[in-house]
Amino acid sequence: MMKSHKITGGGGIQLHLVETGNSSGRPIVFIHGFSQCWLAWNRQLTSDLADDFRLVAMDLRGHGLSDKPREGYTDSKLWADDVNAAIQALKLDHPILCGWSYGPLVILDYIRHYGEDSIGGVNFVDGITKLGSDEAVSVLTPEFLNLVPGFFSTDVEEGVRSLESLLRLCFAQEPSTEDLYLMLGYNAAVPPYVRQGLFSRSFDNDDLLPKIRKPVLITHGADDAVVKPSAVTQHLAGLTHAQSQMIAHAGHAPFWDEAPTFNQRLRAFSQSL
Repeated sequence: MMKSHKITGGGGIQLHLVETGNSSGRPIVFIHGFSQCWLAWNRQLTSDLADDFRLVAMDLRGHGLSDKPREGYTDSKLWADDVNAAIQALKLDHPILCGWSYGPLVILDYIRHYGEDSIGGVNFVDGITKLGSDEAVSVLTPEFLNLVPGFFSTDVEEGVRSLESLLRLCFAQEPSTEDLYLMLGYNAAVPPYVRQGLFSRSFDNDDLLPKIRKPVLITHGADDAVVKPSAVTQHLAGLTHAQSQMIAHAGHAPFWDEAPTFNQRLRAFSQSL
């Protein structure tokens, strides 16, 4: 059964989360990417992971059914407070934080401000760890970068076209029409000022990577058309103890393209902690 929660995050905003699975199992917190929502993780929340794990998926600030304030998207502490609020409000015992694409930036915000004592491990999924520099841009594909101006457009048609192009870039296996339009709906529900706020950040978390002692799994789709595989090489240079897996026949969203393979690897990682 899926339960919904409204909790108070950083700066007093209301955040929406969903929870399912085994209430006495190890918690896994899923943190979606840019312009997405909790529904991105549907193939995990409805999988056999729910038999053994307590599964929680957040709507980040500005996304899904969470509040969409005008300001605050460049403040690392607010992002950290949001994750901490989820852990504290739901009394999550050493959860695994699983972040997709933009999600690892939020996980690293949390670790910067709260440390890692309260978490069990981390899974970066086709993720980035920095923004706003030439080095940060170097791991993003030209196809993705060409779409960025459209994400900020207040012209609805232009914005929707860019978001649809982004979704098509995310998958190696084309979603059904029904799935695509559901995804397009929750992407378009994110206001352009939120998307602009997320991209206005300029910061580098690579100083944190060598300090992380908790187990880390880096998962990446072999056919990712958004974040280049060279990002994994960069991350492993800082996270020398991390495990990594390239998932064949998967794009930027391997948890969707190759859900059984992704779920099996996440299960093995979680059970090893």
